Amino acid sequence: MAVPGREPAIVWFRDDLRISDQPALTAAVQSGRPVLALYLYDGGASEGRPLGGAQRWWLHHSLAALSSSLAAIGGRLDIVACAHEELPRLAASVKAPAVYWTRRYGAQAIACDAHLKSALGQQGVEAASFNGRLLREPWEVRTKTGDPFRVFTPFWRAHLAPGDPAAPLPAPGAVVPAEWPAEAPARTSLDALALLPTTPDWAGGLRAAWTPGEAGARERLAAFFDEGLALYANERDRPDRESTSRLSPHLRFGEISARQIFHATRHMEAERPELSRQTSKFLAELGWREFSYHLLFHNPDLATRNFQRRFDAFPWPQVSAKIVQAWRKGRTGYPIVDAGMRELWSTGFMHNRVRMVVASFLVKHLQVDWRVGEEWFWDTLCDADPASNAASWQWVAGCGADAAPYFRIFNPILQGEKFDPEGDYVRRHVPELANVPAAYIHKPWTAPAPVLARAGVRLGVTYPAPIVDHGAARESALAAFAELKDQTPA
Repeated sequence: MAVPGREPAIVWFRDDLRISDQPALTAAVQSGRPVLALYLYDGGASEGRPLGGAQRWWLHHSLAALSSSLAAIGGRLDIVACAHEELPRLAASVKAPAVYWTRRYGAQAIACDAHLKSALGQQGVEAASFNGRLLREPWEVRTKTGDPFRVFTPFWRAHLAPGDPAAPLPAPGAVVPAEWPAEAPARTSLDALALLPTTPDWAGGLRAAWTPGEAGARERLAAFFDEGLALYANERDRPDRESTSRLSPHLRFGEISARQIFHATRHMEAERPELSRQTSKFLAELGWREFSYHLLFHNPDLATRNFQRRFDAFPWPQVSAKIVQAWRKGRTGYPIVDAGMRELWSTGFMHNRVRMVVASFLVKHLQVDWRVGEEWFWDTLCDADPASNAASWQWVAGCGADAAPYFRIFNPILQGEKFDPEGDYVRRHVPELANVPAAYIHKPWTAPAPVLARAGVRLGVTYPAPIVDHGAARESALAAFAELKDQTPA
């Protein structure tokens, strides 16, 4: 047991805002020293990218939840608003002999952590990092020739080959908090970080949809096992149904670990073998997250540069800001696209199938550079993740790893009819179409005038007409791809 008054071990929390399966926290407690649980807020500078608005909202509530979790076991969360470069000075001021943290995988974050390890080492401070975000480290999974993977299926097969990852760690039973010396940098309050929107307060939909924090993550996983897992493989593409886990924001902020989800799923599979098809599919989705981090680690510019360099020559046309804004606000005239973009704006989330549809629409129907969409998702998604967000946009655009070909163009009408057959998802998020019959709800411009009149819809007035014609947009996108092929050496 730690003795109050001894020099503390620092746990530097980042995107690992939990106390269970928290290797850095466990190491600090096992050191036998008082624990200084620290969060340095720099707005995302050490990651090389400011946090988006939805992420800032989530972070506020996640830090509040972490503070409560630590307090429940005797600890305390201390917040300092400063650059990460201040960590060595802070460690010196509290006379900490050790600092522990969870690894990150973006290029700037890796460089930041390497610099800090060196600076702390020069002060005689132990700096130890741990894998608390992934099932396996990105450098541990390689092809037979030792190269990084570029295709998901062999990556996931190789990832699973050594057996299941290590079991998650239990939460510490108790933490002895360290005192905060007067000479240490000033602490700040969570409210002083001003993470929440105020003028205007646009987060009402987020508050209604989510419970950030470790307890919320556990509840979400339990609810998914009870209500969604049994039908997951068949219904995961249905945005009109509650058939996905909705764990991605909790994973993004580390309120639950990939290991915890993996082993909980394995346990469910052992208890109910008839669910093996569902659990395999669910774990494969966790595998796509691993694959995205594999790509980010080996391609640090994943969010800004085409993975397939031949797309650097892609002939992106000039598109008006008005067109892009129509996509952002869910005013394209294609109901499944508009429903997805409005769900995003309202809740900070979008169903995965619909993410593919809206991304394909932006890149291929409107021929807008995928990076414009990636930036919008970064600002508006609660689960905007430096690996998955970039990798997924590149996948849809056709320029990423294991990507859908550029000439695969999602038809927003058919996608809506197939995956939202009764139009319930559209009605939920595009209420002006609530009374349109299912036969027309994904293509209201084809409905007879009396049908639209009875539904209270006036195209171009109460709901926009399509901003592009699907057939013409498809032909234009294919022509642009053909032009790229013609310019690319064999």
